[in-house]
Amino acid sequence: MKKNKITQYELIKKYKISTGQLDRLRKNENVSTHTLDVLCKILNCKLDDIVEFINEEEQN
Repeated sequence: MKKNKITQYELIKKYKISTGQLDRLRKNENVSTHTLDVLCKILNCKLDDIVEFINEEEQN
């Protein structure tokens, strides 16, 4: 977001990303694939630039 100079406020107001989705992203909770797709388009990035898969079964 910093690289593209886009604020959370812009994501909410201009791009209509819900505050709930942004909150879930910050808390590393479930986020819809639609939201991830939209964020990648807005930020002009790849999915692995904004998410990381961690296999919880392998961690235990």
